[in-house]
Amino acid sequence: MQGQQNETSLLVSTTHEVGEFVELNVAEDVQNSPLYNQDIAPTKIAQRTWHKGNVAALWVGMSICVPTYTLGGVLTAYFGLSVLEALITILIANIIVLIPLTLNAFSGTKYGIPFPVLLRSSFGLYGSNVPCLIRAFVACGWFGIQSLFGGIACHLLFSAFSPSWAALGSAGEVYGFFLFWALNLYVVIKGANAIKHLENWSAPLLLLVGAGLMFWALPQIDLGEVLATKANRPEADSSAPYLMAGVTAMVGFWATLSLNIPDFSRFVKSQKDQIVGQVIGLPLTMFFFASLGVILTSASTVLVGETISDPINLIGKIDSPLLVGIAMLLIIIATLSTNSAANIVSPTNDFQNVAPKLISEKRGVLLTGLIGLLMMSWELLKKMHWVESDVSVESLYSNWLLGYSSLLGPIAGIMIVDYFVINKQQLDLVSLYLRGGKYADVNMQGMIAFFVPVAITLMTLMTGSMSWFYNYGWFTGSITGAAIYYLLKVKRNTNLG
Repeated sequence: MQGQQNETSLLVSTTHEVGEFVELNVAEDVQNSPLYNQDIAPTKIAQRTWHKGNVAALWVGMSICVPTYTLGGVLTAYFGLSVLEALITILIANIIVLIPLTLNAFSGTKYGIPFPVLLRSSFGLYGSNVPCLIRAFVACGWFGIQSLFGGIACHLLFSAFSPSWAALGSAGEVYGFFLFWALNLYVVIKGANAIKHLENWSAPLLLLVGAGLMFWALPQIDLGEVLATKANRPEADSSAPYLMAGVTAMVGFWATLSLNIPDFSRFVKSQKDQIVGQVIGLPLTMFFFASLGVILTSASTVLVGETISDPINLIGKIDSPLLVGIAMLLIIIATLSTNSAANIVSPTNDFQNVAPKLISEKRGVLLTGLIGLLMMSWELLKKMHWVESDVSVESLYSNWLLGYSSLLGPIAGIMIVDYFVINKQQLDLVSLYLRGGKYADVNMQGMIAFFVPVAITLMTLMTGSMSWFYNYGWFTGSITGAAIYYLLKVKRNTNLG
């Protein structure tokens, strides 16, 4: 009898609870499932070692980057806000985005599952690939954009000490891109612990450098005059729609991470640690570094004789090879910490979800790198003077902030309703990796709840009617998706009952 039980335990996977955690005991059924591999398997309890300091460091490392630095300029130039309105908007938006971030992190911490596996509950075992791939391609685009910034920093670092490298001009930026691109892939292939150590090491250094730059720039400007800079919009217009559009765009800045935060929270040691770490690490860091961008951009006229909103090119104007070299090295570290965590981990898991037995973590990382490279190829060709284009990287990512949040909002709303309202924080961990269990191959309720707000968004863009639905895309999308999903699930459960 004992032998028969042991044989059964080797064939049938089970789960067990330890405190607030649930752990999967993998047996032959899950091991051989086409929906499973070691990289997207639930983390063991022994692997969940990140504390609130690690989580806060993760957010510091991700938030301090070139796009964050330029957010104030994006909001004033593209969204018609004053400098003060822009900074307040950034702070409010990042407090708002903490809500889906902390809520969607719960499942990762409790069950140790990554984002694509969690989506199998709300979209189906194979239906989950639709939102996964949408999230993945957005991340690949951001990976390419951040690699461009990192490549410029590499070029300026080498140029500070090598006249022959400096003579390469924009071609040197392309070579720097490939160097930085490869460095990012290497860090992620090394695994979650490599990312944790990178963030822990870089976070205090980056905060110290940011504080130093702030104290360096403040004496060069009149802070009151900078904050009093008027909005770039008609004086007769109400500020409300501009502020709301700005908040929506800034929420969209981290809309991606609000979905795939389980990719990181699956390594956290408690729910308290993931909540406290995110509250400490995200809003103030984003506000501080965006403020630094506004101040340094204003000070750039005094410092170098022209207005420069890009920190890499601003620092590159300093007439000191040593200072430029040190600054570029720090920017490379900042961009590396952001890019590896925010833009490679998620698509790597998402691509594995498509075919876990064929796509390993290493292959997922390489696929992410290849797609990111292809998406930025037009800019690299421009830098080599092989093609001409008027499209700027800055306008590309500023337009993305609003556009992609319209796609990702419904996913966030569906995920939260599914986990907290429909399933009441109870998932069948074994069935998430096996066909024929609790979860369908395609969950039509999730698909309908996703595509309806997306269809409305496309209609507003084509017809010009209901423009508010697109302008406030993350909010309208998440609320609409959540409401439709809840109603469809309740109706289905009523019919089954």
